[in-house]
Amino acid sequence: MLKIALLAPAGAMHRYSGNFGKSLHYAPLTLTTLAALIPADVEADVVIYDETAGKIPLQIDADLIGITCITGTSPRCYAYADYFRKKGITVFMGGVHPTLMPEEAAEHADVIFTGFSEQTFPQFIYDYVAGNYRKRYDQNCDFTMEGKPFPRRELLNAKRYITTKTVEAIRGCYHTCSFCAYPAAFGRTVFKRPVKEVAAEIEAMNTRHVLFPDVNLVTDREYAIELFTELIPLKIIWLGLVTSSAGIDDELIRVFRKSGCRGLLIGFESITQESQKYIHKGVNRVEEYVTLMERLHDNGILVQGCFAFGGDEEDESVFDRTVEMIIRAKIDLPRYSILTPFPKTEYYAQLEREGRITERNWAMYDVQHCVFEPKNMTKQQLEEGTDRAWRATYTASNIMKRLAPFRHSPWLSLPLNFGYKGYADKWHKFTREVMCDNSDIPR
Repeated sequence: MLKIALLAPAGAMHRYSGNFGKSLHYAPLTLTTLAALIPADVEADVVIYDETAGKIPLQIDADLIGITCITGTSPRCYAYADYFRKKGITVFMGGVHPTLMPEEAAEHADVIFTGFSEQTFPQFIYDYVAGNYRKRYDQNCDFTMEGKPFPRRELLNAKRYITTKTVEAIRGCYHTCSFCAYPAAFGRTVFKRPVKEVAAEIEAMNTRHVLFPDVNLVTDREYAIELFTELIPLKIIWLGLVTSSAGIDDELIRVFRKSGCRGLLIGFESITQESQKYIHKGVNRVEEYVTLMERLHDNGILVQGCFAFGGDEEDESVFDRTVEMIIRAKIDLPRYSILTPFPKTEYYAQLEREGRITERNWAMYDVQHCVFEPKNMTKQQLEEGTDRAWRATYTASNIMKRLAPFRHSPWLSLPLNFGYKGYADKWHKFTREVMCDNSDIPR
């Protein structure tokens, strides 16, 4: 019996002991999908440890340990990998960061995976059983999402997540945002899962509530219309990620409403059009934000609006002006981050050329801390302004102003808002010392 443990380490803010509570946390798909990819003719016992939902034990009985890694968690991933390797366990690692920085990741793992692993991971398992595995597995050139297995959600502790009903439909995005790590790691090819397979997975879950974590559900408009038309008879309620373009598309909105859309995450990024140009996100039209929100609300759709501070066109006034606009537009669930130059992105290359990157510890690359020298304010002003925006947005009175008159699914919006209020109240506690501390993992 092959014993496999799959780990998802988390940064200090998003760890089970941090400030990202259950009400804000849905079950990820990476590890449950990996578990489902283990070949049926290989007898294996699999466990999953997600550090956003609980502690990763230091005593794990396993032949293989797999670690999924993003840039902000990479130092902690490396610490776990080094620790378990010294105990004689074979460690493999994949995800966005090992794909961006394979040589760095290879210093800490016996095997690394780059790109998508639906085809390479089963091959690795066969190779491992045969005693002849490679040190690196790269995404196949004929990669496809057809025949994707249903994730093994039963391996998760469902009580630790607001939902485990996460479903993938489309992978990739055509947009060219300079800060986005996704195309830097995986390219701009968009992979679409057969619509019938998506519908079959939802039907098999026997649920009314579904969350699509895909980076952009409307990156292929025709596919989105086909998919959500197919889902209309299922009578589900769903949430997902889109760009602001979805809100001005009559046919899309009509199909979304009929198929049960109750919430969308939209990357508004900034309240200035100059900043949209700076980060190459021309799809956003700042002057239309208020009417866009009115239109989505009229269709019964809640909006989580994401904003990123720190663009070269912004000064200290941006924080208060953003909060004012969010209240005026009645954005249901605002979320703030700081522009972060992830390795190998166009934005990283720009700031590196200009000598403006000031932080080299990847643990600080969690989009909540400043790792570069801003142009029109100091690093301290950027972080303090972000903290101020969080607190101001999530005062009880401003929550009420944004959500009044509570006609848009209060059963969903109120818990999420008070979840983010807790997040906002603790945001300032996560200093560099706290973020970079992995002393709980023995060296």
